[in-house]
Amino acid sequence: MAYSHLMLYADQRWIGNHGIGRFARQVLTGLKYARVPLVQHPAAPFDTYRLSAALRKLTPGDVFFSPGYNTPLFCRASFVFTIHDLSHVYCPENTSTAIQLYYASIMKRACRRAAKILTVSEFTRSQIIGWSGVASQKVLNVGCGVDAAYQVDGDVYDFPFPYLLCVSNRKKHKNEFRIVEAFAKAALNRSVQFVFTGKPADALARCIEEQRVSSRVHFLGEVPEDKLPSVYRGAMALIFPSLYEGFGLPVLEAMACGTPVVTSNNTGMAEVAEEAALLVNPMRVEEITDAIQRITESKALRNEFRQRGLARAKGFSWDSTCSRVQGAIAEVAE
Repeated sequence: MAYSHLMLYADQRWIGNHGIGRFARQVLTGLKYARVPLVQHPAAPFDTYRLSAALRKLTPGDVFFSPGYNTPLFCRASFVFTIHDLSHVYCPENTSTAIQLYYASIMKRACRRAAKILTVSEFTRSQIIGWSGVASQKVLNVGCGVDAAYQVDGDVYDFPFPYLLCVSNRKKHKNEFRIVEAFAKAALNRSVQFVFTGKPADALARCIEEQRVSSRVHFLGEVPEDKLPSVYRGAMALIFPSLYEGFGLPVLEAMACGTPVVTSNNTGMAEVAEEAALLVNPMRVEEITDAIQRITESKALRNEFRQRGLARAKGFSWDSTCSRVQGAIAEVAE
């Protein structure tokens, strides 16, 4: 999309193989924009000052767009930015005093100054409005989509055993310690293994050892995005009872691949899944254990949630998300 009467700048540094990165890649593809001349990660300390300097020549007739939560501290142009979640505010496992200070000062100021704030779920939209105090019409839920590669047909990851999968990254709010405990307590056939994406961390490795499931838990390391659909397809189920997600993209990706899902009954995950997944209280190990047993033992139940998930996934598309983003920027530009 081109805007003949202004210059659109966008922060391409968010593009990557993570939730915000996939969102950024998709929504920036349909925009004609000037790149931000910076190489540091947009979430790096003091980036708000570097970004202000990089955008210092923008005029009130220009627009800056960030697909992530970074904003310039000072900018003459109108700007639109994206808050994917407020886990740093509402999730104790994912915050610190310094982060809380940043959100209370820099982020709240950015919310007041922004022309539009984009987000990816009604859950997060409601939290943003309540936390920042901005007018509700200023915050737009543009949703998320799922790439065409995430589909039933295609390669299946070649593990020599049946496995349950957790697409995760060792952050505390991903609830991995309870997942391991629940897996250890589940009365499963010993052939069923558990697979985490990413590399093991010392604390999680100790937990796995303490639960005596070291021989049955595996770590895939960093999975290239073109291989991730095959990992989903091969899994008996995705086990994703995170404590907090603004959206929960693995839930949608798994459903699109025809993989049954066990996820949390709160935050953005419940909104994405609705009745297409087994929902659990992520704080209760016994609920996660029960769901793991049910989904693993019953082929009929897996088939049921496979069909529900496929139907649910059809309601999400990157085309719709991109259209909403472009509409928001066009509204600001006008």
